[in-house]
Order: sequence, then structure tokens, then C-alpha cells
Amino acid sequence: QVQLVESGGGLVQAGESLRLSCAASGLTFSRYAMAWFRQGPGKEREFVAAISWGGASRDYEDSVKGRFTISRVNIKNMMYLQMNSLQPEDAAVYYCAAAKAYGLGRDEYDYWGQGTQVTVSS
Repeated sequence: QVQLVESGGGLVQAGESLRLSCAASGLTFSRYAMAWFRQGPGKEREFVAAISWGGASRDYEDSVKGRFTISRVNIKNMMYLQMNSLQPEDAAVYYCAAAKAYGLGRDEYDYWGQGTQVTVSS
């Protein structure tokens, strides 16, 4: 079965960086668009970043543009999110997701990981 496993979350101070990883199995990774979503306390799950099958297309939520970078290594079945200049408002559980069609909407994604917690202290 399809499994997406996130790692790399943790507690950092404002202005610091983290790199999240998503390990995929049970699917032909190179044929899936991938994305990161996040859900803060009391908030709905929101889009953060997406990357197309080969990486040619990448999109970001406005508040993370210039600070976060999404990437993937298809031969390793891995996706990453480099997060720089983290702010308290970035604190959330971060989820990776996979979809057969590229999109930015939560409902467009078929498979989800369990999430990794990112906490940012001010």
C-alpha cells in the first residue's frame, strides 16, 4: 500500500531553518505530483507548496515564497521542504501528500502522510 512518511520536524527559534523530508513507497513516485500542507492549532489544513512529477512546476503559498523551497529526488522516492527564516506563524503539523494530477487544492491529493510537528519559538 502507499505510504508517505514525513520527518525532520522539531523545535527551532524564529529565524532558524529546518528541512522536512517525505519518504514515499508503494507508488510509482515519478508519476505523482507531490505537495506539502500544514495545519496549525484550530486551523484548517492549508497548502504550502507543490511540485510536479519532474520538478518543472513548483508553486508556493504567498507567505512562504522566498523562504521555503520544495524539491524532489525521484530515484530516491523522496521529497523535501527546506524552510528558512522560520516564524512563529509557521508552526504547524506539516503533511506531505501525493496526487496523480498536479494541483494546489487539498481535495486534489489522494495520499497523505501522518505529519511532522514544527514548532517555532519567538
